[in-house]
Amino acid sequence: MDVNFEELVEKVASGEIKLHQVEKYTNGDKKLATEIRRKALERKFGISLENIGHYSIDPNRVIGKNIENMIGVVQIPMGVAGPLKINGEYAKGEFYIPLATTEGALVASVNRGCSALTAAGGVKTTLIDDKMTRAPLLKCPDARRAREVAEWVKNNIDYLQEKAVSKVTRHGKLRDVKPYIVGNNLYLRFEFETGDAMGMNMVTISSEEIMKVIEEEFPDVKYLALSGNLCVDKKPNAVNFINGRGKTVIAEAVIPREIVEKKLKTTPELIAEVNYRKNLVGSAQAGSYGFNAHFGNIVGAIFLATGQDEAQITEGSHGITLAEVTPEGDLYISITMPSLEIGTVGGGTRVPTQREALSIMGVAGGGDPPGTNARKFAEIIAGAVLAGELSLLAAIAAKHLAKAHKELGR
Repeated sequence: MDVNFEELVEKVASGEIKLHQVEKYTNGDKKLATEIRRKALERKFGISLENIGHYSIDPNRVIGKNIENMIGVVQIPMGVAGPLKINGEYAKGEFYIPLATTEGALVASVNRGCSALTAAGGVKTTLIDDKMTRAPLLKCPDARRAREVAEWVKNNIDYLQEKAVSKVTRHGKLRDVKPYIVGNNLYLRFEFETGDAMGMNMVTISSEEIMKVIEEEFPDVKYLALSGNLCVDKKPNAVNFINGRGKTVIAEAVIPREIVEKKLKTTPELIAEVNYRKNLVGSAQAGSYGFNAHFGNIVGAIFLATGQDEAQITEGSHGITLAEVTPEGDLYISITMPSLEIGTVGGGTRVPTQREALSIMGVAGGGDPPGTNARKFAEIIAGAVLAGELSLLAAIAAKHLAKAHKELGR
């Protein structure tokens, strides 16, 4: 280490140089800046950050795009579940699903569900809707004026696309708006198509351009907030549960009784009863937006593995699991995910390790035509969630849950 390096470490440790200023002293070398920040923390607190400092990601590629004040990485073990056969509109064939988690038994559980579903002929997936929303807030003189503005916006979607959205993005398309009026407050919940991107940045920038047009058209209306919290982003909420945000997708399967009994060690009747009394009645009593066993487990592990926005695991955990016995005595099971906010381009998907995880499923980068990779990815996630729900419900029905966690989770 040269003197300059040591001096910089000391100045950062003492606070003379702020964490975000280090790059100014390294001629823009972000890898060196990362090392200086980490060493400064080690010196300041008398600790070792050796493992945080071991990584393959190039700081020069991610600082300023995916992270600030970088000091290294946190490593999460990644496993893979599968193969899972999916009979989808975009995902067709057998897939392996990368899962990043520190929860023992999770990958094994999803893997067991994949085995049962694939043996039964696979998962049928259906994409119901695909949109990203942003809901700016406008303060109007009164409710009647708010209604007038809302009607004008609804009648001028194409004009706003041309005048505002097309100025800032080639990929985003404004397709609809849902207005909400509370007193003199007008919330405009815009719905956009965003191709293979999850699209939050795209719709945020586009919505701001739309606000400029509206303020020009209605000088007595004041644009207050780019997000009025009716989007709704990264919070449990009813509007996304009901109307959806991102991808709305359903995965379903019929599993022959023989497979349920042989592979899952229980019966269709017990799985259906546990689902009804646990996921439906129990969730209703709890006031939950997730009428399911553990959507968040699988969604979270896939999000972390593939560079999705981890805070949107919140909406990804929304949804309903249904299970019933068919007239033939087999098990019908489905999961409905109203708000799966994902992408295969942009954001964390650019980080090399996360891009590699996406490539395992054949969905890294943009699709041809645009949007098809993200939709394929949504169907794969839904299939994996169904596998996780099936396996956990079966474990509970067979009273194997505690045993699995004793063997794999301790």
